[in-house]
Amino acid sequence: MERETTLDARGIWRVYEGTKGPIEVLKGLDLTVVAGEVVVVIGASGAGKSTLLHILGTLDAPDRGTVLIRGVDPRRCSPRELDSMRNRDIGFVFQFHYLLPEFSALENVMMPLIIGGRDRRMAEERAAGLLGAVGLEERIHHRPAELSGGEQQRVAVARALANGPSIVLADEPSGNLDDRASESLHSLVHELSRSQKQTFIIVTHKKELLEKADRGFVLADGALHEIGRGADALPVL
Repeated sequence: MERETTLDARGIWRVYEGTKGPIEVLKGLDLTVVAGEVVVVIGASGAGKSTLLHILGTLDAPDRGTVLIRGVDPRRCSPRELDSMRNRDIGFVFQFHYLLPEFSALENVMMPLIIGGRDRRMAEERAAGLLGAVGLEERIHHRPAELSGGEQQRVAVARALANGPSIVLADEPSGNLDDRASESLHSLVHELSRSQKQTFIIVTHKKELLEKADRGFVLADGALHEIGRGADALPVL
């Protein structure tokens, strides 16, 4: 059975004005991702990884090209429809977890559900279930300051999954973690992609993530170059 196309980006260009003229960051980039797939994008600092993720996540618009989320063009949406799409279809995990310090892990994960208009009891049950799925069932009432860095990032992953998004976009999600916590987070992403058929696009400088990816790419010269799985497949950047 053919899997649904979750995201389809075609001919993406992004150009910034520099002090010495235009800087072409993305140059006609293409990417298609299907449901349940883990895609990892590796690139040197300044290659445009975050720019790419912001465009795929509708936080920025390309200068040229189209991005379709489950067949819908965000640029054709009204502001209200776009807010609904972001809340419903897209989850974000950043290098810094951005948890609200005054709220517990449970309350942080509940936030997207409450914003989306869900019943509070249902939101609490969903959030508790997700925290259990990421191995934090004993920590749901702890505030971020009472959690380790790895635990905080697991809460951020659970929050990204709260509304059952079509796709989770992660920007250097293990960038601030030590090796052990990074490996734990990478394994978690792999498990969630299989157990919940969750789609992930991860941009990172950590080659180790390729070992658990369905497909890997290098972002260089404004385009994506597919390299398959495994850190050994990486060219010298």
